[in-house]
Amino acid sequence: MGKVSAAFSLKHVLVLSLALNVGLILRVLHEGGGEKNLEKENRDAGAGAGAVMASKEAHAGMTSSSSTGAAEAVAGGGDDGSVIDLDHGDPTMYERFWQQMGDKTTVVIPGWQYISYFSDVRNLCWFLEPEFANAVVNLHKVVGNAITDDHNIVVGTGSTQLFQAVLYALSPADTSEPMSVVSAAPYYSMCPLEDYTTCSYAISRPIDSSYPLQTDYLKSGLYKWAGDAYKFSKDTPYVELVTSPNNPDGSTRQAVVNQSEGILVHDLAYYWPQYTPISFPADHDIMLFTVSKSTGHAGTRIGWALIRDREIAKKMTKFIEINTIGVSKDSQLRAAKVLQAVSDSYDRDGNPKESKAFFQYGYNLMAERWRNLRAAVNMSGLFSLPDFPVEACTFSRRAFEPQPAFAWLKCEGEIEDCESFIRKHKILTRGGKHFGVSPKSEVLRNKIFTE
Repeated sequence: MGKVSAAFSLKHVLVLSLALNVGLILRVLHEGGGEKNLEKENRDAGAGAGAVMASKEAHAGMTSSSSTGAAEAVAGGGDDGSVIDLDHGDPTMYERFWQQMGDKTTVVIPGWQYISYFSDVRNLCWFLEPEFANAVVNLHKVVGNAITDDHNIVVGTGSTQLFQAVLYALSPADTSEPMSVVSAAPYYSMCPLEDYTTCSYAISRPIDSSYPLQTDYLKSGLYKWAGDAYKFSKDTPYVELVTSPNNPDGSTRQAVVNQSEGILVHDLAYYWPQYTPISFPADHDIMLFTVSKSTGHAGTRIGWALIRDREIAKKMTKFIEINTIGVSKDSQLRAAKVLQAVSDSYDRDGNPKESKAFFQYGYNLMAERWRNLRAAVNMSGLFSLPDFPVEACTFSRRAFEPQPAFAWLKCEGEIEDCESFIRKHKILTRGGKHFGVSPKSEVLRNKIFTE
């Protein structure tokens, strides 16, 4: 690729990929293994990188895959068409830990068991497996990140289904127009629905869920996406989505609109001690969690909601009943086994009872990747990352700065569009415009994770 490309490889590729393995990248580049070797090494490492740019800012995460199909969408993709795909996240970085756990998380289900639709007809959420409900309560008590008392548990097929269920449950039945749904920018998003077929990453990879897409996908007359909460000024009922820690920038969030007719939904998918200090047990009216972010079991497709209001929980349960007639028992039992294994590895005071403690493993892994990423960014002189405040964690009893699952990078100097700039060098990312941030924005909020 010439001197320009070589220089880019040593600086720019390092900046984003060092979140995975700084030694691996340097070795591949030094030995001239090329991008085919880099692609193979990233797969073998079991922990990739997913990235998003806010034009002058970039969001990079840790995924385990390189997409050859995505290469077709990249201009100037090179002779072999290989690319580095930093657009999507996949939590295979936790795979090694769960392999070490052996049979502690193995679930065997005989063919005759769990045939019925029903789990517990006495429960408001009649398809909620008691074993999973107990595991959820136990884990929150151990970590201290959420209050489960005085809350109803609703299980869903990932937090995506729960998000749709809660919007359905909160929508007024007698309104003349759809209820507005807002979130402060940069908000959880990918390609806008109207532009979906033109987005390279949407064409080449399975679709990601996101707030705008999930809200408007069904074109419901009950609710609609209304954009950035900072710009919302209508005096009508609304739902504000508060994601904390935020995806994509890793910041701690609170409500922005604060109007009397608003209802808050707290998405706490990343409020776990490997990503951020646990400063208090969350006690909101509506809280969403998912195993894909807490333990990395994205393929299990299980999430749960803690709902204070019984009527809202009943409506959410009805939505899931109509939508999928419940939630897979097999997935719930697997998730229960995993969550309980995590809880059992700590005592009541949060001290690890054994060397194989999941949150300690996750914390060390994220800390190492953030150290490598910051070192690479500082070396490049082309990008910058924001600084997070050091906070005390009540769970680990250590003080540390958040180390989110994605990195929100800012391009310095004359680079106005990070996504286009890095795309020219065969690295797929996601532009900040998809998160409600202008391509020329100077916003410096950051976040780094592998979904």
